[in-house]
Amino acid sequence: MPLLGGIRPPIALLCLLILALAGLTAKVLGPAGDPVVPKAVLGSQQHFAEDGAIALRASIDERVTDLNRTAAALNAGKPADPERVLSDLSTTYQKWTGTTVLDLESGKVLAARGETIPLAWLDKDVLTGEHALTPRMVRLETGDVRLMTMALLDYEDRPQQLLIASNSLSVPAINLGAFRSMAVVARGGEVLATAGFEQAEALNSDAERDELSFLQKQMTRLSERSAKETEQNPVSAREPGSRGYPGVSGTLLGDSYNGRVATAGYASLASADPEQRESVGAGLGLTVVAMLPVVQEQAVGQERELYGLVAAGVLVVFGLLAAALLWMAVQRPLLSLFLESRRLARGDLTRPVEMPRWGEAARVGAALERLRAQLSGDAEAGREAGERKGRRARFGLRVPLALTAVLLLLWCVPVGLLLNRTDASVTVPSTMVNDQRDRTDLVADRVRRALNEAQADLVSTTRLIDADDPDATTGVLDDALRKHTRYGSLYVVDKGGDVVARAGDEPHADWSGDRGSGEKDAPLIRVAGEGGKKPVIQAAAAVPDAKGLTLVGEIRVEFLNSLLARPGLGEVRVVDAEARTIAGSDGFLAFESLPRDSLTDLVRAGGVKVGAGPVENGLLIREGRSVTVAAAAPFSGGGVAADVGWTVISWQNAKHFEIAPYEREDRSVLAGMLGLALIVVCLGWIHLVVVRPLRALAGSAEKLADGDLKTVLYPRYHDEVGAVVRSLELVRQQLQARRQNQARRSAEPRLGAGGR
Repeated sequence: MPLLGGIRPPIALLCLLILALAGLTAKVLGPAGDPVVPKAVLGSQQHFAEDGAIALRASIDERVTDLNRTAAALNAGKPADPERVLSDLSTTYQKWTGTTVLDLESGKVLAARGETIPLAWLDKDVLTGEHALTPRMVRLETGDVRLMTMALLDYEDRPQQLLIASNSLSVPAINLGAFRSMAVVARGGEVLATAGFEQAEALNSDAERDELSFLQKQMTRLSERSAKETEQNPVSAREPGSRGYPGVSGTLLGDSYNGRVATAGYASLASADPEQRESVGAGLGLTVVAMLPVVQEQAVGQERELYGLVAAGVLVVFGLLAAALLWMAVQRPLLSLFLESRRLARGDLTRPVEMPRWGEAARVGAALERLRAQLSGDAEAGREAGERKGRRARFGLRVPLALTAVLLLLWCVPVGLLLNRTDASVTVPSTMVNDQRDRTDLVADRVRRALNEAQADLVSTTRLIDADDPDATTGVLDDALRKHTRYGSLYVVDKGGDVVARAGDEPHADWSGDRGSGEKDAPLIRVAGEGGKKPVIQAAAAVPDAKGLTLVGEIRVEFLNSLLARPGLGEVRVVDAEARTIAGSDGFLAFESLPRDSLTDLVRAGGVKVGAGPVENGLLIREGRSVTVAAAAPFSGGGVAADVGWTVISWQNAKHFEIAPYEREDRSVLAGMLGLALIVVCLGWIHLVVVRPLRALAGSAEKLADGDLKTVLYPRYHDEVGAVVRSLELVRQQLQARRQNQARRSAEPRLGAGGR
């Protein structure tokens, strides 16, 4: 018989899989080499570096875009005095370390503000050619590196002027926490800027200064390694099917000092849209490195290894019992039928058929005995076999299969559902809570800056509006709407709130100056639309030299939602002062309350002014058997969006963290699921290739024993059941030949008598 057919292969496979699962169980349910730093902590540092890279890239791109937009607006209007240009520029945006207007014909500096910008780097390649006016990184005499952004001012009847703005490549102004440090790294591993390191003069002891020196050396080494890692292609650097950060990001593990290990996450600056080619920040080859010293994990005790060995041993015992049950209840009877049917087919009718005790095999055995009696002419034996058929066939082979499944389930269910179960007492590393808080504050700062940028763009657009020409104003609004995807509509309203000019969608909310304590005190960032499907977020700027006119832009909620979605942060929402939802990373209802009272309390606690103002908070919420990490960060800082009273809140189930208790629980569940898969595959195989064909064989054998000699028996499988079918077909042919011979002999005397 073929090696891949019959009852032997599934039973052998069952034994092999049980042994493999037992070995896997002993490995993964034991210590399994728990790392000195949890994977969740390393992953959090990677996400922190990605957030920093996103903030730095967005900051660089926004500065370049704002400068180009300002130059385009100036070129479209009347010639402006250089001093006035720089004054308006610094008043509107306040983001450059230094600005200069240069006369390209004479090379004379017409105006300068802030930090002195060196001009030695300006040459023909910078001003002409394919890469003309491309932002350049320039090192100052002090050793600092600046990003020089240029825009051309081209007025009629005047020599061309070059507007230069200097940007520092410093670490983004985000909350790094108590012990984290961050660095901006250029190609080759050179550290351009750092933040988070304490000054040596402020330290109180030599030990602290030694630790600071160690961390600074670690940052240098990890930065060099990160720069090499980010040189690879972003597509090949990610895992197949991954849709995470568009650039190259990862984690590194440094050396240890005083029981703490230097962990680092790195991320290259990458465009938010992989298809986009216009990102200046993404083309500078910069990398952001976030480093945090973390306390080493304690080694797992020997009892954990014992748990894995005990579970593996119990599985081996249950597996041996299951294999023995299948051998006795299925394999032995089937092999016995195979031998007995072959004996009858060969004509050996001297001894009765050895019939199995129960099941389909008993039915087939009884039929074989009846067929033996028919072949040998022993009618009494055939009647006894027919009487015992019903009693023997009461239980089928499904019973031993069910018993085998129950036996293996006695191991799978406790291991998968009971072993290594976690509850609300799980210890979550404090680093995860701190990172949740700091990253939430980073998202809040990002949203606040986006709102400030939106309002600043409106201020810049108002300078192009002609209050006496509605058609020209509409054209300006259409052009601004095409350039700024954050807006759903732009419109100019008068003092009474009537729309004078519009671009985009119809206004979804009214705007008038009486919504504040006075027109001058009215907030420039507002939210309306309560009772509707979407919140209506409005930003406004007064039109200069046109008393009573205001430019209003409705910011798309989808734009804010896109700023909130960050991997490893869970669900993120923006709520107002009453803890009602304005935007969210997942689906939400406009102005709905937070899903938990504890989250609402966290928002209210974050809004309480402490010292200079509200502060961010992180919290572990233990409810039932679940543990939730939550954080709230009120808007703070500068700009018109600082006083809107909004808060960014995030929360996620701690089960998503790759920490030892949850990893052991997941391994236990995996072992149980693998056991279930083993049961389904092996026992399902036996049911399909043995039990079902044997039930059909039992019916065919009984029909043959009852006298049905016309139905030809065809074997479907080349295994034990197929061999029995072939033997029965030979027996059927023998019985048919025997009946034909008997009919011929009984007919011969009658023919002779008729002839005389």
